[in-house]
Amino acid sequence: MYLRTLLALTALAGFLGSSGSFAQNWPARPVTLVVTFAAGSGDDVLTRIIAPHLAEILGQQFVIENVGGAGGMNGTSRVARSNPDGYEAVVGGTGTFAANQTLYKRPSYNALTDFTPVGLVAEQPLILVTRKDFPADNLQQFIAYLKANHAKLQFASGGTGSATHLGCVLLNSTLGVDVSHVPYRSTALAVQDMIAGRIDYACPIASTALSQVQAKQLKAIAILTKTRLPMLSDLATAQEQGLSNFEAYIWNAIFLPKGAAPAIVAKLNDALGKTLDKPEVQNRLQQIGGEVVARDRRSPDYLRQFVTSEIAKWAVPIKAAAITID
Repeated sequence: MYLRTLLALTALAGFLGSSGSFAQNWPARPVTLVVTFAAGSGDDVLTRIIAPHLAEILGQQFVIENVGGAGGMNGTSRVARSNPDGYEAVVGGTGTFAANQTLYKRPSYNALTDFTPVGLVAEQPLILVTRKDFPADNLQQFIAYLKANHAKLQFASGGTGSATHLGCVLLNSTLGVDVSHVPYRSTALAVQDMIAGRIDYACPIASTALSQVQAKQLKAIAILTKTRLPMLSDLATAQEQGLSNFEAYIWNAIFLPKGAAPAIVAKLNDALGKTLDKPEVQNRLQQIGGEVVARDRRSPDYLRQFVTSEIAKWAVPIKAAAITID
């Protein structure tokens, strides 16, 4: 009995020792960052900005793999089922780690229990834009016209359940109006129809409508976050225009599978923080309408709590609008 116990303890010590050494030596080979949308998407562009810097800091290549489909659930599910050895992570966001938990009747993963949070990366504000001849030039005029005419108006999005859809749903819900939704296959197609005057308004990511706003093909009404954008510094936020406590934005963060070693999480989080502190990274993200999150919001614990609050936040407008996807 004594011998068996001694052998068992020796084996356990060996396992713990090798596990600690494994985490300490991570990464010893390339790391895959799964992007759950197509190349050229906002998530993809952001990931390609930070990946080379993570590679430089950690001394191994960070390979980007686009695994799209099912509103981002295909790629996210793959990482949830992968080995938690630190060599495969997912770049998640508002849709995949918050809205999808309510939007889909049977989500293929649990955003809170199937992953190990690493850290928030950046946020990209949504912007309220209208066709150029819309009879409102600021948010209060827009609200008044919307409430008086909502039955005959239409808003567009890049697809049911997309950030551009849910952003306008949140706005409509806050204002207490019911407006017809016209989903498109992409935000670009929605913007084209709005330029043509066939759609009244939309809530795209700021960077996707910037050139059209600057060319005065679309009318910008408000930035839907607390702070103004450097690229549209004259455009007031919704809160500045009287819509208190309202925010609509997308965010991105890095997650490892459930069970990832704390030492690996800490090492990746540290590299991410150093990456986000680089002026060239911050400047590049600003160029696409993104904003690096503050240092006090980058910890794994903060991200865990943030995801919980985001699931609750987006559940309200999704349920109010009775939006579901099988």
